[in-house]
Amino acid sequence: MKQMLIGSLACLAMASAFAATEPTEKDAIAMAERGAAFIKAHSKEELMKKLAAKDPAFVQGELYVDMRDLKTGIVLAHPINPSIVGKDLTDVPDPSGKKYRREIIDLAAKSGKGWVDYMYKNPVSGKIEPKTTYILRVGDVVLEAGIYKK
Repeated sequence: MKQMLIGSLACLAMASAFAATEPTEKDAIAMAERGAAFIKAHSKEELMKKLAAKDPAFVQGELYVDMRDLKTGIVLAHPINPSIVGKDLTDVPDPSGKKYRREIIDLAAKSGKGWVDYMYKNPVSGKIEPKTTYILRVGDVVLEAGIYKK
């Protein structure tokens, strides 16, 4: 009985530790705001360099910041998928058919910040999963930091 209780407590402790490492909405907001503060203190070009270098302040496992131009929709920086940098993917849908990038740009232009849900490839699992992304307009760019829904 005692061994079973100890085993159960150990499993709960491991599950809690694992859950604590999963990024939260607060983490996504904080990361986007960290990117905004960096742009204001330095420049968007300097943040683009940090993102390309996968700076740990802006890339932490499946949580990362990417940047797009508000007017053109062109991806300016993406630490996980650099092959899309310089491309306008605004009207390319996710696997479910949703044009979420258009929604991101429209929300940024209208409200300056908010959340957009869509499907995207998780860089940790390699699978297409539901994702929610916090978007934050900083001048003429949009910063995006999202978390995968479990």
